[in-house]
Amino acid sequence: MSHVILDDHLLRDVLVGTTGPALRRLIARRELATTNLYVYRLARSAVSAGGGALSGRWSAARRRELAEQLSVLPDSIAVLPMRSLAFRMASIAEDHRVSTLGAEAVAAAEALEAKLAVWDGDDGPRIRAAADATGVQYLTVER
Repeated sequence: MSHVILDDHLLRDVLVGTTGPALRRLIARRELATTNLYVYRLARSAVSAGGGALSGRWSAARRRELAEQLSVLPDSIAVLPMRSLAFRMASIAEDHRVSTLGAEAVAAAEALEAKLAVWDGDDGPRIRAAADATGVQYLTVER
C-alpha cells in the first residue's frame, strides 16, 4: 500500500473526522503520513489563544481536544524522524528555495515514495515546483 503525506489542514480534518469526499477518496487505500513541522504547526494553532489559521474559529475546548489527539498521534499516521531527513531537506531547500516546512514535506514524500497532498487553499507554488523537480507527485485536495 502506498503512502500519502498530509499537510496540517488535511491532518486536522482526519483527526477530527471532518474529511470531505475528495480527502476520503485519497486516503481510502493509502497509508497516512505527515511531517514534524505540519504536526508542529497544527499543535501551535491548537494551543494558541486565538487558534491561528487552522483552528481560529474553534472553541478552546475543541482546540484542546485536537491538541490531545496530536500528543498521542495514532501509530497509523507515520512521521519520519527529522534526523533521517535533515541532509535531504537542506539539499532541497538550497536547490529549490523552499521553506524548511516545504523541504521536509518534499523530503518525506520522496523517502516514503509517497504523494504529497495539501489543502487547495494552501497550495504553495514553491513546494509544488520542488516536488515536481524531485519526482514527487503533488496533489491539492478540496475540503
